[in-house]
Amino acid sequence: MRHPFRAGAAVVVVLTAALAACGSSAEERGGAGPAAARAPIAAPSAGPGTTAAEGPPARRTSEPPKLPSDELTPATGSFSRKQKEYLVDRVPRGMDPAAVLQTGQETCDRLRFLVKADRDVAVGAIVTGEIADAKPAVEHLCTQHRDLLREADRGYPDGTYRNEQIRPGRYRDVSPTGNCTWQITGADGGTLDSGSAAGKRTSITVPRQARVFTSTGCYAWLPEGDLG
Repeated sequence: MRHPFRAGAAVVVVLTAALAACGSSAEERGGAGPAAARAPIAAPSAGPGTTAAEGPPARRTSEPPKLPSDELTPATGSFSRKQKEYLVDRVPRGMDPAAVLQTGQETCDRLRFLVKADRDVAVGAIVTGEIADAKPAVEHLCTQHRDLLREADRGYPDGTYRNEQIRPGRYRDVSPTGNCTWQITGADGGTLDSGSAAGKRTSITVPRQARVFTSTGCYAWLPEGDLG
């Protein structure tokens, strides 16, 4: 079934207002976590599982030691069991655990506002990493959004996918730009499907014969129904 899509520009306007409201909410609580203004959603050049441009290997840096779980205590009061589970192995030594918790709570706030504005955009923000560390926050602090994680696990951000990375099925795009294009090719390199959304939401079918799926400027693709 096709979904009633709205223009991407309207989604961005609603999203910007939602994120602004979220930032204000965090500031009113006096939270210690960052509340920097976020730019409107724009399609990333690549995402998890994509083929990235080659370059010099990244220099590895050692992570600072984490605070042991028995030292995860706030300055006043106490953490709930779920809050403490979220903080385990996430608090660098010397950092206030409450500040790390505040970051997770702000992630849940962003999801809550985005779901109200446009559920597809909320899922797309998880797919692309626009909302960082969504999974641990949802699993421990806002479990009512677990359905968003399940759908995001089956989605695609912009990029190039090959062979076993491709899951056949029907997909709809999220917040496409005016330059949203896609191409699906088979084993012989022949084009099975291609097109452009021109800033309007659309749906595509990724067939079982697909061997390469490339998306540019479409931000994210979400599954429609159960995928085989």
